[in-house]
Amino acid sequence: MTVTCMCEITAVGVYMKYWFPDIEQWLTALAALFIMTLVNIIAVKVYGEFEFWFALVKVVTIVGMIILGGIIIIFGLGNDGIPAGISNLWTNGGFLPMGVQGVLTAFVMVLFAYMGFEAIGVTAGEAKNPEETLPSAINKVFWRILIFYVGSIFVIMSLYPWNQLGSIGSPFVLIFDRLGIRSAAGIINFVVLTAALSSCNVGIYAGARMLYGLSIRNEAPGYLKKVGRNQVPLNGVLTTVGVALIGVIFNYVVPGKAFTYVTSLTVIGGLFIWAMIVLTSWKFRQNLSKEAVSSLKYPMLFYPYGNILVLAFLTAVAIMMAIDEEMRIALYVAPFWFGLLFLTYKLFEKKAEQTERLVIRQ
Repeated sequence: MTVTCMCEITAVGVYMKYWFPDIEQWLTALAALFIMTLVNIIAVKVYGEFEFWFALVKVVTIVGMIILGGIIIIFGLGNDGIPAGISNLWTNGGFLPMGVQGVLTAFVMVLFAYMGFEAIGVTAGEAKNPEETLPSAINKVFWRILIFYVGSIFVIMSLYPWNQLGSIGSPFVLIFDRLGIRSAAGIINFVVLTAALSSCNVGIYAGARMLYGLSIRNEAPGYLKKVGRNQVPLNGVLTTVGVALIGVIFNYVVPGKAFTYVTSLTVIGGLFIWAMIVLTSWKFRQNLSKEAVSSLKYPMLFYPYGNILVLAFLTAVAIMMAIDEEMRIALYVAPFWFGLLFLTYKLFEKKAEQTERLVIRQ
């Protein structure tokens, strides 16, 4: 979650260049991190309020683009009255022009786009009626993916040939501009800016709660147990933000490559996290009696085959990262990152053992 913050504040620094090209990228990245820190320190309610408005901006923009794009496809508005149709879906090389390998390669960036979704589980500790609200939120994800991801991609790919999208600019901007909305570029830049801030917001929130939970179980330093006036894990927030400052340093030292570095870490970290979640769920179910399984409020579907399928998918993504030259950097950086985490954990574990022996002697 901390690396996600690094990635998103880097994105903010890049997006702000659109309006303020002369301001250093690291300054806007630092400002974004500072603002999101305040949001998370004040109260959970403030975090939720910001997240609501951030999400609303994204939803309204995407739904608007889908509706307007659909009008162009069916009625030809903005296309001289000629319906655009959906023939671009199978022309220009046919359906799946890059074959199965193209689909598998795309999975890497798809996984990056979904990083942070697992944070919904972290909210259980502060949600009202989590046994009802969490399953409801998770079940709605399917429809949200269908509408916001598949729907928007369907419209974009219908209107513009896939092999031109990389050179003609943002498809969102093109669709709005096609309908005479001249400020489309500024609007879309604002939307992606709020999306980056939203992801950073979630990263700080979830990272702080994870640290707090670890400290409660004596698996992290005791100072992380401290909470603020509104029951916010204050030291967890500050620690998460403190590590995320590495992202600001990247933006200062290597602004042009900062996004690539932190994105690589995010993807490889996501593979590890999701694999651990699936394995933990698997082990949890193995240790339950039949009676306990039947009483689960929200059991995993297709256990254990669902677990195996997810692990196979994550393995396939890792293999594609190794094959693709641009994505391979993540596999080079990962050993150093995980090595640092492992060393930190072992040092803490050794200190905890020494403290325990001292207490026993006394």
